[in-house]
Amino acid sequence: MTESTNIVWHESEVTKENRQELKGHKSAILWFTGLSGSGKSTVSVALETELHAKGIHTYRLDGDNVRHGLNKNLGFSPNDRTENIRRIGEVSKLMVDAGLFTLTAFISPYQEDRDQVREIVKSNEFIEIYVKASLETCEERDPKGLYKKARLGEIKGFTGIDAPYEEPVNPEIIIDTNQLNIVESVKVIVSYLKENNYI
Repeated sequence: MTESTNIVWHESEVTKENRQELKGHKSAILWFTGLSGSGKSTVSVALETELHAKGIHTYRLDGDNVRHGLNKNLGFSPNDRTENIRRIGEVSKLMVDAGLFTLTAFISPYQEDRDQVREIVKSNEFIEIYVKASLETCEERDPKGLYKKARLGEIKGFTGIDAPYEEPVNPEIIIDTNQLNIVESVKVIVSYLKENNYI
């Protein structure tokens, strides 16, 4: 990939802080990570609905949705997965600058990739949410039938089967969907946002 040269960042007169003040809340990336079928998308959809009802400005980026457009030229090799997360991180950073809570629901299996996104924003602007569920539970749910295909050898490099998933080392929030339902999961995240003065 060729890097751009002779480019200069142009500052706006309206700052992130101005936008946050206008909206009446802070902005941050809520980074949902976990195995396929753990509940990332389900919890992020429910959380966005709850935050929207409270008048909080959000945007949700979901794995499949992003691969329909922004990242449709990427596959699932380790390098493509890393580039997928890098691009999502950059888009998320722009949305944080716009004053939004950006909810991202991606397997994002590599700790290094998640850490690189964390490093491009301020320390309080990246909230890693580990949506935890056992592999057995995820396979039982298998909402897209992907585990079945992976077990049959129809999908190669599938996270949790023949590709690794690195559990978060020190996530801000852990949601164990073997134990918590959707309402309880959302409540945990909203409580965190209130207790840490995001909303």
